[in-house]
Amino acid sequence: MEGNSTVGSFAPAQRFSVADLVVVVVYFSLNVAVGIWSSCRVNRNTVSGYFLAGRDMAWWPIGASLFASSEGSGLFIGLAGTGAAGGIAVTGFEWNATYALLALAWVFVPVYISSGIVTMPEYLQRRFGGERIRMYLSGLSLLLSIFTKISTDLYSGALFVQVCLGWDLYLSTVLMLVVTGLYTIAGGLAAVIYTDALQTLIMVLGAIMLAVKAFNEIGGYPNLEEAYLKAVPSKIVPNTTCHLPRADAMHLFRHPVSGDLPWTGMTFGLSIMATWYWCTDQVIVQRSLSAKNLSHAKAGSILASYLKMLPLFVIIMPGMISRVLYPDAVACVDPEECTRVCGAAVGCSNIAYPKLVVELMPSGLRGLMIAVMMAALMSSLTSIFNSSSTLFTMDVWRKLRPGAGERELLLVGSVVWIPILQSSSGGQLYVYIQAVTSYLAPPVTAVFVLAVFWPRANEQGAFWGLMAGLALGLARMGLELAYPVPRCGVPDRRPWLLADIHYLHFAVLLCAATGAVAVGGSLLTPPPPPAKLKDLTWWTLSREPPQPSVDGTSQGHFDGSCSATLGTQQPAKAEGSPSTALRDAMEPPFWARVCGINAVVLMCINIFCYAYFA
Repeated sequence: MEGNSTVGSFAPAQRFSVADLVVVVVYFSLNVAVGIWSSCRVNRNTVSGYFLAGRDMAWWPIGASLFASSEGSGLFIGLAGTGAAGGIAVTGFEWNATYALLALAWVFVPVYISSGIVTMPEYLQRRFGGERIRMYLSGLSLLLSIFTKISTDLYSGALFVQVCLGWDLYLSTVLMLVVTGLYTIAGGLAAVIYTDALQTLIMVLGAIMLAVKAFNEIGGYPNLEEAYLKAVPSKIVPNTTCHLPRADAMHLFRHPVSGDLPWTGMTFGLSIMATWYWCTDQVIVQRSLSAKNLSHAKAGSILASYLKMLPLFVIIMPGMISRVLYPDAVACVDPEECTRVCGAAVGCSNIAYPKLVVELMPSGLRGLMIAVMMAALMSSLTSIFNSSSTLFTMDVWRKLRPGAGERELLLVGSVVWIPILQSSSGGQLYVYIQAVTSYLAPPVTAVFVLAVFWPRANEQGAFWGLMAGLALGLARMGLELAYPVPRCGVPDRRPWLLADIHYLHFAVLLCAATGAVAVGGSLLTPPPPPAKLKDLTWWTLSREPPQPSVDGTSQGHFDGSCSATLGTQQPAKAEGSPSTALRDAMEPPFWARVCGINAVVLMCINIFCYAYFA
């Protein structure tokens, strides 16, 4: 079974039993039912109802949804594949999220709530004035969604179907787009968050079961390092070392110059990208803004952080075990052999996880794991579809005449990109996602941080900072497409900018350059009037409690940070008419303390894990 099949019949369909099929059908029916139930609970006829789930979400579905949105099938396949190719260092991408998630709930969400926004570009428009930053950021967010999220999730989900059922890659892709689109359009954010909570439960349970089976196969955790270092394919490229596993496979912190994931980049560059993803990205922030109040937003962040500690044990190490068990397929380096095994000449590490599922799971459970992967795919796709439609409707549609439908744009943009994914970044999907992010996201991080923390920042500085950052990022991305990573045995003739500056280090330089242009531009032009900054920066939040209204219910102030209510409708804020508040976001002191203590405990656990695996 290991290497003798072609890509189309990688796993014969008869391995997929009736029991498996029943599990998949039951699972999807359950999903649709949850979607319909949740969308009936919320009034979807308002902007807040459809895009922010009526701002009535409790902490547990928010935390589960934050986790599920970030752990799409792209991550299952990508993390396991990168683990198979290079060991545990990729865990840093998951564990670094802890600090960004805490910053989201404690710093950014109060500012977003008090500014009464629905989308991130809308926040920058209120903060700086003018239209051009908002339009640019909406466009960039949609592009990033298509290039890094939708296309990679579709590709990995379709790869999974291809490995398990032997279906065609493109057919699988279109099928999944249709199913996902249906319940996202029907239910809005409420359907997305509740189905995410269901997916998370099943994803975590399924992944734990598979991990336990995988560890049993190699004789437990103590044998992992030794077995991994011996996992070499039988067919190698002569006079090269690329078939050998990395000697530092079990180390989280790698050499700053020669490491594949240098610790300097993983500490500084990654923090910049994590701030963009967790604190300024529509998909993520939209979940936190749907919270009942600030305590629920904080508790959701803490739950998501704890869940983000799991992938090392249930995704990355099983990926390494997959290499141990099936070295000829997962660790192939010979281009002809790789093309035969998985259809990509650059390597087959991406099949590490689906291969484990097909080979190790008993009948019935295999169906459940395939449903889990589809769940992971659908949860991240629905999140992105919902957030993209929010951006599109709120920021773009209002400006342009209704042209091509948004789903059409997503469909075309996603499916066309799949062949590029197959050949990019040495076939490691996860590396591709992070690299593209590091070329386009750091300027956004720089501008948001300045917007929230530096009242002197103005529109001209921010706009020209974004433009300078975009030019530099696109230049590097163009070079990356023009000079792909050389295959095994081919000398590296890429320009020094690619060969010597790791993409994580490039993210630091890009963020610094953007910040410098934005600060310089702001200082050379007049400051924004103080009246315009009310409730829009960390230093200008009012901290007054909400005033009781005539009928005795608590009415949100426009000026409260944690006083402005979570449900403030946008137009009310803009025109200054009476607030139509749903909840006030003052935190009960007891729960504020509980969240604070939990956050400290979480950071201690995170630091201990880092130290143990460093």
